[in-house]
Amino acid sequence: MSAALEEFCGSVFWNASYLDRPDADLPVCFQQTVLVWIPLGFLWILGPWQVLPMCKSRDKKSSVTKLYIIKQVLTTLLMLTAVAELILSVVEGAEQDPLPAVQYTNPSLYIATWLLVLLIHDARRFCLHRDSGILFCFWILSLLCGILPFQSLLRRALQAPISNVPRFVFFYISYGLQLLLFFVSGFTDVAPEAKEIRKKNPEVTASFLSSITFEWYSSTVYKGYRKPLEIEDVWELKAKDKTQSLYTVFEKHMKTGVRKAQAELEKRKRKKRRREGDSDHVNNISKAQSQDVLVLEEKQPKKKKKKGDKGGSGPSKDYPRGWLMKTLCKTFWQNLLLAVIFKLVHDTIVFVSPQLLKLLVAFVSDEEAFAWEGYLYAILLFLVALIQSICLQQYFTLCFNLGIQVRASLIAAIYKKALTMSGATRKESTVGETVNLMSADAQRFMDMANFLHQLWSSPLQIILAIVFLWAELGPSVLAGLVVMVLLIPINAFLVGKSRTIQVRNMKNKDERMKIMSEILNGIKILKLFAWESSFEKRINDIRARELKDLLNFSYLQSVSIFVFTCAPFLVSLASFAVYVLADPNNVLDAQKAFTAISLFNVLRFPMTMLPLVISSVVQTNVSNARLERYLGREDLDTSAIHHSPIEGSAVHFSEATFAWDQDGDAAIRDVDLNITPGSLVAVVGAVGSGKSSLVSAMLGEMEHMKGHINIQGSLAYVPQQAWIQNATLKDNILFGSELDEARYQQVIKACALLPDLELLPAGDQTEIGEKGINLSGGQKQRVSLARAVYSNADIYVLDDPLSAVDAHVGKYLFEHVLGPKGLLQKKTRILVTHSISFLPQVDNIVVMVAGAVSEQGSYGTLLANRGAFAQFLNLYGSQEENASEKDTTGVALAGDEQQGDEDIDPCVEEGPDDVVTMTLKREASIHRKEFSRSVSKRSTNSWKKAQEEPPKNVKGQKLIEKEAVETGKVKLSMYMRYLRAVGLWYSFWIAMGYVGQYAAYVGTNLWLSAWTDDAQRYLNQTYPVQQRDLRIGVFGALGMSQALLVLFATVLSSYGATQASRVMHQQLLSNILRVPMSFFDTTPIGRIVNRFAKDIFTIDETIPMSFRTWLSCFMGIVSTLLMITLATPFFAVVIIPLSIFYYFVLRFYVSTSRQLRRLDSVTRSPIYSHFGETVSGLSVIRAYGHQKRFLKQNEVIMDINQKSVYSWIISNRWLAIRLEFVGSLVVFFSALLAVISKGSLQGGIVGLSISSALNVTQTLNWLVRTSSELETNIVAVERVHEYMKVKNEAPWVTEKRPPRGWPSKGEIRFVDYKVRYRPELELVLQGITCNIGSTEKIGIVGRTGAGKSSLTNCLFRVLEAAGGMILIDEVDIATIGLHDLRSNLTIIPQDPVLFTGTLRMNLDPFDQYTDEEVWKALELAHLKTYVQDLPKGLFYVVSEGGENLSVGQRQLVCLARALLRKAKILILDEATAAVDLETDHLIQTTIRSEFADCTVLTIAHRLHTIMDSNRVMVLQAGRIVEFDSPEELLRNQGTFSSMAKDAGITNAETTML
Repeated sequence: MSAALEEFCGSVFWNASYLDRPDADLPVCFQQTVLVWIPLGFLWILGPWQVLPMCKSRDKKSSVTKLYIIKQVLTTLLMLTAVAELILSVVEGAEQDPLPAVQYTNPSLYIATWLLVLLIHDARRFCLHRDSGILFCFWILSLLCGILPFQSLLRRALQAPISNVPRFVFFYISYGLQLLLFFVSGFTDVAPEAKEIRKKNPEVTASFLSSITFEWYSSTVYKGYRKPLEIEDVWELKAKDKTQSLYTVFEKHMKTGVRKAQAELEKRKRKKRRREGDSDHVNNISKAQSQDVLVLEEKQPKKKKKKGDKGGSGPSKDYPRGWLMKTLCKTFWQNLLLAVIFKLVHDTIVFVSPQLLKLLVAFVSDEEAFAWEGYLYAILLFLVALIQSICLQQYFTLCFNLGIQVRASLIAAIYKKALTMSGATRKESTVGETVNLMSADAQRFMDMANFLHQLWSSPLQIILAIVFLWAELGPSVLAGLVVMVLLIPINAFLVGKSRTIQVRNMKNKDERMKIMSEILNGIKILKLFAWESSFEKRINDIRARELKDLLNFSYLQSVSIFVFTCAPFLVSLASFAVYVLADPNNVLDAQKAFTAISLFNVLRFPMTMLPLVISSVVQTNVSNARLERYLGREDLDTSAIHHSPIEGSAVHFSEATFAWDQDGDAAIRDVDLNITPGSLVAVVGAVGSGKSSLVSAMLGEMEHMKGHINIQGSLAYVPQQAWIQNATLKDNILFGSELDEARYQQVIKACALLPDLELLPAGDQTEIGEKGINLSGGQKQRVSLARAVYSNADIYVLDDPLSAVDAHVGKYLFEHVLGPKGLLQKKTRILVTHSISFLPQVDNIVVMVAGAVSEQGSYGTLLANRGAFAQFLNLYGSQEENASEKDTTGVALAGDEQQGDEDIDPCVEEGPDDVVTMTLKREASIHRKEFSRSVSKRSTNSWKKAQEEPPKNVKGQKLIEKEAVETGKVKLSMYMRYLRAVGLWYSFWIAMGYVGQYAAYVGTNLWLSAWTDDAQRYLNQTYPVQQRDLRIGVFGALGMSQALLVLFATVLSSYGATQASRVMHQQLLSNILRVPMSFFDTTPIGRIVNRFAKDIFTIDETIPMSFRTWLSCFMGIVSTLLMITLATPFFAVVIIPLSIFYYFVLRFYVSTSRQLRRLDSVTRSPIYSHFGETVSGLSVIRAYGHQKRFLKQNEVIMDINQKSVYSWIISNRWLAIRLEFVGSLVVFFSALLAVISKGSLQGGIVGLSISSALNVTQTLNWLVRTSSELETNIVAVERVHEYMKVKNEAPWVTEKRPPRGWPSKGEIRFVDYKVRYRPELELVLQGITCNIGSTEKIGIVGRTGAGKSSLTNCLFRVLEAAGGMILIDEVDIATIGLHDLRSNLTIIPQDPVLFTGTLRMNLDPFDQYTDEEVWKALELAHLKTYVQDLPKGLFYVVSEGGENLSVGQRQLVCLARALLRKAKILILDEATAAVDLETDHLIQTTIRSEFADCTVLTIAHRLHTIMDSNRVMVLQAGRIVEFDSPEELLRNQGTFSSMAKDAGITNAETTML
């Protein structure tokens, strides 16, 4: 080989003697061949791929830029140089003897290469990334290889005159041009076309150098340093990282995966059945028969499935398994593959440093060595460190990216699943659990993805390290290995234990969050009933269990940390001791010891990581199971809903039988029903007769038993309880449709929303709170109706939409929207209703009894039939008859001429005036008069004008304040607050433990250094035995003390941290339960839940870890720098500039990173809020078929969060690469100083210094990471604290207790009582004075905004007085505690709220009453028979939000609550809306008989209910305008009589109710 090469270049190819001299050099032939061919070979192997875009691309080239021209010019010059050199060779060869071949081939190779470079430059114009990484690497290689000929030509030229001037000149010209090209290709080349894209995300166009150093991100870091970052400052995601594109791929793989898994599941079930079957009827069934049985079962898949389930009922229900991981791998294989490559390179390079260290130590100990060797080693150490760091950073970027992409795909999948899952599935998991899947479990996967590759990389590193160690210490390494292997089972045991605790804790957390979100949803009820303490106790019990587990978990963690601190030192102790003891000739010298130590250090990382990764895998496994179970569940089965065209039928039920659960009882049976297009059909029946079930079956929300339903055309659905989104009023009505102004106006007018728009602060641009919090019940219902009407569907399914509105408004809506003359007259309408007055006007009436249709026909037919319906009518019809006769004159819309001066709006009904609705009603009532005149004349033009003006921000328009994002540095006080919660003494001793540990660590290392120097001291003599034993003994003792000190510190910190968690949660909970109602009206529930879920989790688990890691990193760095400075004191000089650089990078980075983490948590809440909102409005979304739109919106919200997380990841890498550069410099300088001061140093101390330096890079990185992580996590303390200091309402119990049995009489006196909602708002009640006698029955009426609901809020002190007072039995209610007050009044609230738990707990959370009393109350509330039939009676479990009871039944449960309390004063916030007339009647009679001796205040929506009151109070604009008996008021032609006229009441006697 070498002979051929020597002939090729005409000189010696290799001669080792060239290197054995102080001025070493390489032979010319070697320089001309190998050093030229390496870079060229690299380019020719990888370069041609770069030209591909030219052949493939359909796009047109991007335009020429200055940079491009410069590159092409320089390359052309290079080519000319090569051409000139070739000409020169040809000329010289022609003149004299032919030259060696190399003189012709090299220039020709170069010409071809430069041509290729020109082509590559041009081809890159097709791409956004105009720089080629391959070329950049080629320039580096070429320049590095060129350095050797560069210096040897230079040295020769200095020694003797230059032999061949042209060649000399050509070489330097070419080298200079390459240097320039290298320099130029470092800059980012952006085409003008890509300028816009670059503004959104500079990464897409960044140059190769900028990409590997993350330089493109610097601008964000500077920006973040100058001012707190906003979400607008964060770069957009690349198209391929957006949720939609990720999810599309994921879903494709998921579908196939789930299909396979379901097939497996069927097999498993069949096997199981076969097993069970065999054991059951082994004797009597032959093989063939059992086969038949199977075939039969195959034919009824639905039934079969349930059987299988019932077999393994309970939590162990079988589900499709094992597909999720496969799906994720298939989706993200490219990322995984690339990461594997980078990690492999990195892992191999890691082992180069210890070898270089060994050479360096040998060099220092060797007197004869040439200086150039030392410098070479120092430079190589630096280069190796650089390459290692670049690979590692690319690998990390890939891993973290994988993490967020996995999370995005999973969240998208969970969201989509939530939109499609069946009713039964929905019951299995509460909203809380599902949100947990999104937050906790998807997060687990994200964390797992970050360290996934450690699973193979750690074992690989361990094996390599052992191989190299064997080379150093021989078989005695096995001693160390044995120690390691012994540690594995200990670790496995710890992991197993932790896992069981973890699983148990997930359950506790789920349960706690579930109750928490219920408490927040029903907070108003808790306050009115003074039940907070009962629920606080429930939560604290769960929390106590959770913390006990947490403490055990962290004790286990301390033990495992102890084991891992022991590991590296025990391993080295065992190995060294065995090595020294095995053979007297074995002396531990510096080379061996420190190479071994640095290898052990390399070992340390994979050994620490492996158990962490394994435990992470374990946790992910739990999450994996949860997700597989959730995502693998059955979807909604809409196969029973057909859409085939049938003449003369819009909706056709044939033998439809549906149930709520697949194995439950049918809720509707054998319904045969045909509804003709364009007809108005009313569905009537008693509570629980299956009216709502009929509707749900049409919407496909129920489990299909048999029969089918055929529906032609699109649906619109108005549910019984309106579902309102957190958006503007207009968006709620448009619901994603295009805006058609004229139709929009028409709809608003028909739905009687115009007056409400006048009242709302910003008209239809007013933001509606979560769950429609700032609208009254009636307004919500009308918005819900308007949404349906606007959607312009073919079939309208209306589940009792008129229940929540006043009678006159109901009439108006019926006339203008639903009835024969309404907006929807041409549409098919199915109306579930309790109101009889409209029945004569409908085309067809369907009477439901116990889930079946008992009769149907027109009003007349049914009356003539004298069936159930006729009796029903006779019972309730009389009082509504006279109403329906004058139904046309009673309701006149504002703007008709016939109205008097005291104009009133029939279309604003009364509802619970929630805080915000009230706020601007004052001003509104002033505009009201002019408004009523102008409605009819108001043209659409003025509306158009209003549209064009930008909406001004009115105070009160924004209900929900933007979530406060704390900006700037986290205050020191937060750390102190946390440490105080831990306990200051604890904190001090924990810190001391760590200081002690690192003192021992430095000691161990110095001792080892001294030990290795013995090898020099006793060079040619036997090593004294006692000296040897002393060395081993002290080394062991120091190491042991390290481990014990760590154990001490971690156990203390576990205890302290649990303490802190307890204190913080306790304070947060008790404060949230004590804040006034107005706080809950203006704070979205998601935000509060976030405090209890994410932030408490952080305080529980993340902060203690962060604190510990930070301490040990900090101490680690200090000790390392100390050791290097001891070795080479000059190093202290280098420390200063490095630490300045370090500090600046840190400051820049931390402010950016912290803000990005905050943005992450702020942009994360909307994901969960939107999800919660979707789940609660599922039936509506599905009925309208808007799933796509909601998915899209979820993607948008996700992407906003993704980009802040992505940005945070990049900021970490930006930092890491800069810090590792600092680390590499530390290594370089410690090596360089060792080389320079070669004569005066011992090998041991050099080894110590450099092996410490090699270790420092990682620690530097970790320090910054943990500092910023700690800062970020401590924000949780800040956020929790923010809600700890919210102002509380008055104390629950004060010094002044009311007398026992108060109120005994039940007299109420208002004395000039004034109240306002919030300090900055107007008065709502403007000085009310009245006396209400004992046992009086008072009706309270008034238009919307008159302040009726405010009155009840004042009695319960939900609002505090702004002036005046209320006396109950002569006790001023403002002087006693809230609980004393509230527990002695009773209210039957408007919306019936139930909590998860037993029925008994819902009636009597404090267990104050006996079972007899509870049954008595149920009997009076007409629920006794129903409850007795329930499987567990009083202990029947009510599901989330009481969903397993009908609305009417929930209302009756509220009545039972009131009956159980039986206070002297009852407030009835007219709740008869959702109840049919029969139940209504029951409630009214019960109240009359049972509360005869109580004072009853009824806030009425229907005047019928209060006609028999002793007196009626008429409120208007917060003042009492009339207060007298109903008969009197009807005689005086005042406000009340005109209201009565509207409702069709002429004298007090006509009403029966």
